[in-house]
Amino acid sequence: KVSKGQVLFRVNGIELQAQLSKAKTAQQLASENQRRAKLLLEKQAISQEEYDISNADFESAKAESQLIAAQLSKTTVRAPFSGTIGLRSISKGTYVTPTTPIAKLVNTNQLKITFSIPEKYASQMKVGNELTFTVSDSKEEYQAKIYAIEPQVDVATRTLKMRAIAENKEGKLYPGTFANVQLPLETVNDALLVPTESLIPIQNGKVIFVSEDGKAKQVEVETGTRTDSMVRVLSGIKVGDTILTSGVMSLKNGTAVKVNLNNSSN
Repeated sequence: KVSKGQVLFRVNGIELQAQLSKAKTAQQLASENQRRAKLLLEKQAISQEEYDISNADFESAKAESQLIAAQLSKTTVRAPFSGTIGLRSISKGTYVTPTTPIAKLVNTNQLKITFSIPEKYASQMKVGNELTFTVSDSKEEYQAKIYAIEPQVDVATRTLKMRAIAENKEGKLYPGTFANVQLPLETVNDALLVPTESLIPIQNGKVIFVSEDGKAKQVEVETGTRTDSMVRVLSGIKVGDTILTSGVMSLKNGTAVKVNLNNSSN
């Protein structure tokens, strides 16, 4: 565990330290020359031009010292944020460059979840919407809240990307884990659901066979949202209709049927 601003490592800055010492000596000399030139200017012993030159030399020496000091400060690398530092990729004495991976630093207290939804639901999305998710190694449900939404739909996938943030105070979640997101778009208390296998696709839509007076009756339906095994029907059937789910591909209008009721498929 490391805190923001904590020193993670230092690189060898001995050459820069020597350069800084030299620059500060030059700055002190330039400062003294500028002070003397100012006194002489007040006594009109030198021209304004000569004073301006000594003043410019001093400012230049000061800027050089500041530049080297800034470079030297970069030899000490500090944690940009609080988090957990992972496996070290280098050893003491390793030659490093600005592109050398040293270790990974991850803030595990809060995790970001990136996911996409079909474009037809884009209008229902807004910052602050809550969602639940699970990860592959646990059945526990976690809570997250959407904090950012992409301003345009991906033209290749026709999906809208967004990000949510989840609290991870107990450290049970690991960054990089695949998550199954459950995002409630809307709640319909009296939705009519039918098993997926009862639907038959036709040229201009979908049909369902229902049992009526011992015979199969074909009904054209309009469908909506889906779950893993069920489909919402918007029109075409009503509560109480007996839906046929077995052997539907061989049925025709008026076919005599014998129904074995199944509570999960009515």
